[in-house]
Amino acid sequence: MTLPPRVTDRAFARLAAIAAATGETLPLRVAVAGGGCSGFQYDIRLDAAAADDLVIEQSGQRVLVDPVSLPFLASAVIDFRDELIGARFVVDNPNAASSCGCGVSFAL
Repeated sequence: MTLPPRVTDRAFARLAAIAAATGETLPLRVAVAGGGCSGFQYDIRLDAAAADDLVIEQSGQRVLVDPVSLPFLASAVIDFRDELIGARFVVDNPNAASSCGCGVSFAL
């Protein structure tokens, strides 16, 4: 059975903080596109929802995954990390056979 991606409480909290700072509540889109140094790359951005998106919602905050990206993100965990190298949304993807140092690109 293929499980949809899971979004951490930290990621939802960061979306709520962004909404409070900007005054608008845009969903976070997590998509997979061809390219990057390992074959595929994540496209993570604030975006409007499309009719066929998977919507993961908590406390009024939403994360979107399009149907093409969904198989690549099965059982993945979408998180927000604030580290010395910077603050960013990240994807812990069990489907990735390898990834590059930037954390944005991966191979299957």
